[in-house]
Amino acid sequence: MKLAKYSIGVDYGTLSGRAVLVEVGSGKEVATAVKEYTHGVMDEFLPDGTTKLEDDWALQHPNDYLEVLQTTIPAILKESGVSADDVIGLGIDFTACTVLPIQVDGTPLCMTEEFADHPHSYVKLWKHHAAQDEANRLNEIAEQRGEEFLKRYGGKISSEWMIPKVWQILNEAPEIYEAADKIVEATDWVISQLTGEIKRNSCTAGYKAIWHKQDGYPAKDFFKALDPRLENVVEEKLSNKIFSIGSKAGEITEKAAKLTGLNPGTAVAVANVDAHVSLPAVGITEPGKLLMIMGTSTCHVLLGEEEKVVPGMCGVVEDGVIPGYMGYEAGQSCVGDHFEWFIENCVPESYFTEARERGVNIHELLTEKANKLEVGESGLLALDWWNGNRSTLVDADLTGVLIGATLLTKPEEIYRALIEATAYGTRMIVEAFRDNGVPVDEVFACGGIAEKNTLMMQIYADVLNTEIKISASSQTPALGSAMFGAVAAGTERGGYDNITEAAKEMGRVKEETYLPVSDNAKVYEQLFAEYEKLYDYFGRGENNVMKTLKNIKKAQGLATLDVEAKPVF
Repeated sequence: MKLAKYSIGVDYGTLSGRAVLVEVGSGKEVATAVKEYTHGVMDEFLPDGTTKLEDDWALQHPNDYLEVLQTTIPAILKESGVSADDVIGLGIDFTACTVLPIQVDGTPLCMTEEFADHPHSYVKLWKHHAAQDEANRLNEIAEQRGEEFLKRYGGKISSEWMIPKVWQILNEAPEIYEAADKIVEATDWVISQLTGEIKRNSCTAGYKAIWHKQDGYPAKDFFKALDPRLENVVEEKLSNKIFSIGSKAGEITEKAAKLTGLNPGTAVAVANVDAHVSLPAVGITEPGKLLMIMGTSTCHVLLGEEEKVVPGMCGVVEDGVIPGYMGYEAGQSCVGDHFEWFIENCVPESYFTEARERGVNIHELLTEKANKLEVGESGLLALDWWNGNRSTLVDADLTGVLIGATLLTKPEEIYRALIEATAYGTRMIVEAFRDNGVPVDEVFACGGIAEKNTLMMQIYADVLNTEIKISASSQTPALGSAMFGAVAAGTERGGYDNITEAAKEMGRVKEETYLPVSDNAKVYEQLFAEYEKLYDYFGRGENNVMKTLKNIKKAQGLATLDVEAKPVF
């Protein structure tokens, strides 16, 4: 009898990291463990509690990522009773673009005494939007120069991505830039802590750092045009050596073995991104099938056979998702995040009391109440830009809109309007792909929202007027990472030669799907037409009130700081 072999996937999210132990072949998830980040998301203060952060900052502490490995991997081995001898591989995925400056030995600058109280020495999380000025300037210069790479990113580079974040460090903290031997993606840094060597993955390089498989990075004179100090940024802070996803990064070192409880020599896959690693986990290995990875934000990933220009997409990368295909990415910056914002700031205590009395959480209560509403009954329409717009406008300076509210408007009506807004945002993305020659024939979804919120998924099916298939795994990115870990191990160790083979055996979706309701879809056609008008009016320059308000807010904030700084006698 053939003994079972296992692979581990570690999924690093916005607030926590989770490890999943998966049986190779069946894809069965044997054990799971989660570790909340000790420092969480730092958007107000550094760990010292006194160093205040400005608006639009979002930082993390890299030691939290090591704690995930140290806590979760031993936990899943203990829970399952599986021996480390039977674990053949490990893969990880990460939110992106999430970057940090490090020393030559891999030590993050924030973990040195010299820079422990400096904001720019920490990890800049994907939703760190404080580099918007740099992104705006980069886009302006790239457009003036006619840079071809802009087309591959929908016409704009996001403030969430690598180069604007690196440039922000240089502009605001040149001492940090100078002290950093390298600036790396957090996902590559974690892999280096496991294998002893930094190997930059093709996924984040392609989608987040303007790297192209055929052309490489933009030319030096482009970076020089941004800032003469950036002329050699690729050679000095990044790297021209990029490693393909689906390949082996190395093996667990003695040091990493002590941290994780795994055996030295266990295969480790080249790092990946949470959204992109999810496609094979639902069995997608061919074009025309769009996957929505739904959480605090939503990422939309799609395979294509040709490189097409799609306005507002986050990128198209050859071999970026599945070797042999073009991988397209789009996304929404605010999904679960703005439901949470609404709960924390806009729901009366009477609703929380009712939820407690009925033994349900507040999201369940609001979902139940919202589900009783007919489509369009609330009279509300919202724009889902509470955290900026990633696709198709690529503008972090845009903000949220709720229109149609009256003195009779109920919390559940607003809650439903926010859900619908995210569905409309996804439809804008789907239509952008279709209008520009990238087929979307099927729609899949994964993540906590897709698994738990039936109302939301039905709304999406109705708004898109398309059947939606749901991942069978509650840990889709971690499963995908485990599959890549099995590929890194190879057939000689009981794994696979490529991710397509792994997906055929281990990827799966639920039998139940969401089918559009014809009557609902007809009303949503009318509502979506109004959403499009608002989308264009506020998002494409006709009314820049959102940016004007942000500028006034910033100016008043600086004025307040100036007043507070003056001594009072």
